[in-house]
Amino acid sequence: MKYDDKLREQIKDLTLMLLYLNSFDDYGYRSWKGYDFNDLNALAEEGLISEGRRTKSVVLYDEGIEKARALCAEYGICLPKE
Repeated sequence: MKYDDKLREQIKDLTLMLLYLNSFDDYGYRSWKGYDFNDLNALAEEGLISEGRRTKSVVLYDEGIEKARALCAEYGICLPKE
């Protein structure tokens, strides 16, 4: 993996963590999509978040929440959120 590819993957992971940490419960975990659209599209393609093309927010799917929680625990930066 080239440096740029590794950095893009890290940025995508950090974006997912920020979406999770800034989420609100509105019929599921939702977060405002104020992040790079390339990263949001990549997360949507992986099935971790909704595409949210016509909305100002995205929904974090169960897989996305689980991955975000695992990443947060790995980085030691968040408390459990239920």
